[in-house]
Amino acid sequence: MKIPARLRRLAGVGSRFLIVGAISTVIEIAAFNLFVFVFDWDPVVSKIAASLVALVNAYIGNREWAFRHRDRRGRVSELALFLATNGICTLLGAGLVWLGVEALEAIVGHATGAFALNVVNLISIVIVVLFRFVLYHKVVFRTSGSSTSEPPAA
Repeated sequence: MKIPARLRRLAGVGSRFLIVGAISTVIEIAAFNLFVFVFDWDPVVSKIAASLVALVNAYIGNREWAFRHRDRRGRVSELALFLATNGICTLLGAGLVWLGVEALEAIVGHATGAFALNVVNLISIVIVVLFRFVLYHKVVFRTSGSSTSEPPAA
């Protein structure tokens, strides 16, 4: 069975996006745990701060590797779209962490422990990653209307 070229390109971009995302996720989880359990910050504030720390890696990795073959319409415009997209995604992630913490506390009747808090955080990351890929692919690192946006041959 022959896989269409467009699907192969999407799989390649998606794979690179997931690798960059995995590295960013490790950074975000480490920062989140540092902020919550070392600095004793609120989980929602920690989620926002950790997302911002991981954002630097995400931009560089996605711009220079995952979506390198896409149009370069100008760094300022692209960076503004990237920051807006990640602002939305950070708020979505923080909202999901808040909702998860509130739900768990309502169910168990007391504050969540480290394991439960990290499970909530990971679930929020999975949901946000799917949303983020669509936005990066369709809005931030989009192609021009032509079909000349194929990645260069390796």
